[in-house]
Amino acid sequence: MDYQAVLEEVAAHVEPRIGRGRVAQYIPALASVDADRFGIALADVDGRVTGVGDWERPFSVQSISKAFSLALVLAEDGEKLWRRVGREPSGNPFNSLVQLEYENGIPRNPFINAGALVVTDRLHTLTGDASTTMLDFLRAESGNPDLAFDRDVAVSESAHGDRNAALAHFMASYGNLDNPVPTLLEHYFWQCSIEASCRDLALAGGFLARHGLRADGSRLLSRSEAKRVNAVMLTCGTYDAAGDFAYRVGLPGKSGVGGGIIAVVPGRCTLCVWSPGLDARGNSVAGVAALDHFTTLTGWSVF
Repeated sequence: MDYQAVLEEVAAHVEPRIGRGRVAQYIPALASVDADRFGIALADVDGRVTGVGDWERPFSVQSISKAFSLALVLAEDGEKLWRRVGREPSGNPFNSLVQLEYENGIPRNPFINAGALVVTDRLHTLTGDASTTMLDFLRAESGNPDLAFDRDVAVSESAHGDRNAALAHFMASYGNLDNPVPTLLEHYFWQCSIEASCRDLALAGGFLARHGLRADGSRLLSRSEAKRVNAVMLTCGTYDAAGDFAYRVGLPGKSGVGGGIIAVVPGRCTLCVWSPGLDARGNSVAGVAALDHFTTLTGWSVF
C-alpha cells in the first residue's frame, strides 16, 4: 500500500474541517495555538514512517501521555493496578468529581483524569520520577532525543489545576494514592506538557501495534497486556465520545486536548493525527474525521 498517497487523500478529504472547533481554553498556554494546523503520520511495525502536513511540528501531547503511562505501569506492576482503577467507560466528562464520590474514590478507567492520576501515582512509586520516566521512554521509542517538556504549559496547567487537585485530594481521602498530592500533581502536569510531533508519537506507540515489542525488539508488554491496553483505548480513550469514535473509526485510540490522537492498527501500524480545533467533548474535529476516512479507505479496523 502507498501510505503517502493514502495520507494525502485523507488530508485532502478533511481539509474543509481543519480549523473547526475551538482550541483548549481552560489551559491558557494552549489557548493561543493556531487552530488551522493539521498533520498526520503513519509508522508501520518495522519503524518506517511517513506523513503529510504539519506531521513533524511538535505539539502538547496532553492526555495522549496517559496511554504510555498505563503501559509503563502494567509493564512493571501487572494486574495489581486494576485494584485501584477500573476499566469501564465513564459516560461523564473526563474531570468529573461526581462519579468518584459514587464509586468510593476508585476512578472508572485510567484515561479520565482521576484514573490517570492514580496511574501516575503508581508510576512515580515504581520509578521515583514518573514524568522523566515517561519522557525517556518517548525519546527512546521515537528515536528523538530532543523531546522535552514545555515549561510554560506545565506552569499554566499547575496554575489552573484546581479540579485535578480536588480529584487527587478526594482519592487520597480514600487511601487510593501513595504519594503526596503536590508531588503527584507536579509529575502529572509535567508529563502532559511533553511536546512531540505526529512522527514522534506514531513511532513511540509502535509497541501497541507490535503486540508489546519495543522499537529495539525487546518486550515491554506481553501480547495479552498489549491487547488489554488497546482494548481500554478503544472503549475509554476519547473521553465520553469513545462509543462514537469506535463506531466511526473502529480502532483503539487516545486523544488529548492539545489536538492530537494516536490510533493503533494491531499488527500493521500506528497513526498520529494533530489538529487543535476540538469538539465539545475535547477531541480533534479534523483528527477524528481523518482517522474515520483512513479506515474507510484502507478497510483496516479491529472489526
